[in-house]
Amino acid sequence: MKLCYGLKSTVPSNFMKASILSAIFLLMYTASVMGQGQSLHVEEPSNIIVFVADDAGWRDSGAYGNQTIKTPNIDRLASNGLLFEKAFLTTAQCSPSRISMLSGLYPHATGAEDLHMPLPEGTRIVPGYLADQGYFTGHMKKTHYGPHADAQFDWYSEELSKAFPSFLDNADQSPFFLWVGFSDPHRPYDDAPSRHDPEDVLVPPYLVDDLETREDIARYYDEISRMDDQIGHFIEELEQRGERQNTLIIFLSDNGAPFPRAKGTVYDAGIRTPLIFNWPKRIEPGSRYKELTSVIDLAPTLLELSGHAVPDHMQGESILPVLFDQTLPGRKYVFSERNWHDCDEHIRSLRTDRYKLIKNAYIDLPHGTPADIGGSASFRSLIRLKKEGTLTHAQSRLFEVPRPRIELYDLQEDPWEIRNVAADSDYWQKARELAQQLDEWIKNTGDFPPYVRTRADHTDRMTGVWFSKEIPPMRNLQQE
Repeated sequence: MKLCYGLKSTVPSNFMKASILSAIFLLMYTASVMGQGQSLHVEEPSNIIVFVADDAGWRDSGAYGNQTIKTPNIDRLASNGLLFEKAFLTTAQCSPSRISMLSGLYPHATGAEDLHMPLPEGTRIVPGYLADQGYFTGHMKKTHYGPHADAQFDWYSEELSKAFPSFLDNADQSPFFLWVGFSDPHRPYDDAPSRHDPEDVLVPPYLVDDLETREDIARYYDEISRMDDQIGHFIEELEQRGERQNTLIIFLSDNGAPFPRAKGTVYDAGIRTPLIFNWPKRIEPGSRYKELTSVIDLAPTLLELSGHAVPDHMQGESILPVLFDQTLPGRKYVFSERNWHDCDEHIRSLRTDRYKLIKNAYIDLPHGTPADIGGSASFRSLIRLKKEGTLTHAQSRLFEVPRPRIELYDLQEDPWEIRNVAADSDYWQKARELAQQLDEWIKNTGDFPPYVRTRADHTDRMTGVWFSKEIPPMRNLQQE
């Protein structure tokens, strides 16, 4: 069992102090619980279910403070479990985010950093490792990983909670691992029951506060509520079978909400995620963790929980001890990236508790917007005001060109990340310091330069028009 929660030796030396402190705290905690006759080792294998929302913003449940949206089941998971207040994804893109979660690798290290890229042959993910420990593994609904990843699951269904009894029957007496890839609240919005009044929704400052946008957000809320209903059905089945106490349920999202300047960006609206661990047998109800957390640590945590050694090549670290002691320190920095997603990008970011630093490569182009968002009512409202010349500063940032190479945001003063303070005299030194830390992470994780793995766009950045269904081939501009 690993006793160190922190960054691996491949990270910059500046991080070592935080890692050493983490190890000291964990050693003290381990000694304490062992002295009380307890252990971090799980006596019997725990069942594991991971619920992954498809495009749910971190704020958008009652558990995270949205008092309008109806999510009673997610809220109960949080109130009776552990809620991570500051959890972040490695990217704000669908399939690269999911592959990163399951592999314990940053997207640029998986070989599948772009949307729709399959996981390369030979790369193991969580279900493959858990099978070594005797787990029966299953997947429901959206995979998006490619055949080499799909083959590592024992069981698959396109259905959701209706197929859950069949999965449990197939698991029989084995511990089980089930990954549930919801399709809600991904666009398009169709037949979810209407439960939310457009007048009551939260409109962020970078969107237009008009009826069309409010109705768009209300339909998004409806799809989250429908997903919440499904989660409730899963929990009921577990309870009826007496499996609830020893089943760890994890809830998170693959990226931010499907709205302009959210999904597909490295702003908090794109990369911050809800993260809830609920395990009645082991986690105290009402627990909260206030420190920075990265989802790069999910795979190592699940492996350690199962008793499987964490492979050295994984770039995350197990946070299993945090489930039992929320006084342990978190990460000093969390890192994220954006690559090709209908439009090409090479964006890298670093976040601390207070600051966000972003490094853009393609500064001569406006930010690339995913195709599903380009056709949304929210995006069309922005286009209308852009034509009229009436966009606010916050709304106009999406179309900014040229973009700055470096963006810095003081999240304490500017939580919506509207005012870039990188050039301000009070922040210039902080921007320089964090940019150097980001460059060290890029070097130490084997990131590639922006001209090596590129693709042409197939969605227009300014109009949002999806003009081709073909995924352009990858190119190396250095060789052209």
